[in-house]
This record gives sequence, structure tokens and C-alpha cells, in this order.
Amino acid sequence: MNQCTAVALLPPPKHVLALALSVPDRRPEAGHLLCELGEGHDGAHATMLWDEGGRPGSAVWARWRAGQVRLLPLPWCAVLDPGNADAACGLFAGHPSGHDWEVTDPTDEAITRELARRHPHLFRR
Repeated sequence: MNQCTAVALLPPPKHVLALALSVPDRRPEAGHLLCELGEGHDGAHATMLWDEGGRPGSAVWARWRAGQVRLLPLPWCAVLDPGNADAACGLFAGHPSGHDWEVTDPTDEAITRELARRHPHLFRR
């Protein structure tokens, strides 16, 4: 399944904006969030922002729906990749849609195909 194409903007926190006032012409901009879930998923969109060491609940995820963004610490999905028993799903526990190995980023796939066409020696097996 293809990756969801939802995008949201995450404005800088108010304390970052306040600090930026001391630096003229350097106003922080909003960052964009791309949903990591499979297309057609139920519920809010999601992307991981950072992980603080792989402990349960240590990953901070942005979840959004209708322009409202929430930051949440969520535990990792513990389901193991059937093609690689050393790798677990890279999404949060209880996520909707498929596991990360079932989700294809069409942009990444297109870039990889073009690079393989231009530089086939880099993609020999």
C-alpha cells in the first residue's frame, strides 16, 4: 500500500518565537509533517518527531486531524517484520493501516528507480 499523502504545518513553539525576537530577520518557520501511515487509514495522521532511546513511550509522535496537531509520547509497535526477525515495525503500537514494511513511499520509490537507471552499478546485487 502507498503511504498517506497528508501534510500539516507545525508552527514553532511560542518560547522559540520569543527567543527569536533577539535575532533580527531570523523568524523561525513552521515545519512540515508528512504522514507515515498507509493511505486510507482510520483516525488521525501521524509522524514520529524524535525518539529518546527506544524505551517504551520514548518516541514523540505528532498526530493531527483537521489542522489540530498534538504531540504524544507513544510506545513502539512490537510486531516483528516477517522478512527480518531482527526488525520491528517502525510505527507506534496500535497504529491503523499496515506495518511500516507494508507501506511504500511512492516518492522514494520513484527516486530509487531514477537513481538505478542513471547509476546501475550502484544497485547491482
